Amino acid sequence: MKTFILTIGLISIFTFAKSQKVFVVDYASSADVKVYVSDYKSDADLVVFKCDYSSEVSGNKGLWYFVDYSSSAYKKIFFVDYKSSSDIVIYFSKYKSEAGWQNNSKQHLLY
Repeated sequence: MKTFILTIGLISIFTFAKSQKVFVVDYASSADVKVYVSDYKSDADLVVFKCDYSSEVSGNKGLWYFVDYSSSAYKKIFFVDYKSSSDIVIYFSKYKSEAGWQNNSKQHLLY
């Protein structure tokens, strides 16, 4: 029984640890990932849906919740002005169902 409870606890910790709670930093040097926002879904490595509540995010699925403090974030991001300066290209979707990776080779950047 103790092993079962420990296993459930570890799964919960790893699930929430991988959730996409992001904080926007003021300087590129402070960021974990530099992000360019595209106007076109077809250009994006990741389609992102902005969640209203932190409980809506889990895993690395393009569901982002923007936190107010860097200590609460899983990743610190910096928005760049040029695609060539970015680590990943994202597109903000109005629909939660569209969120997800279009270029799986960049997925490791948000783990």
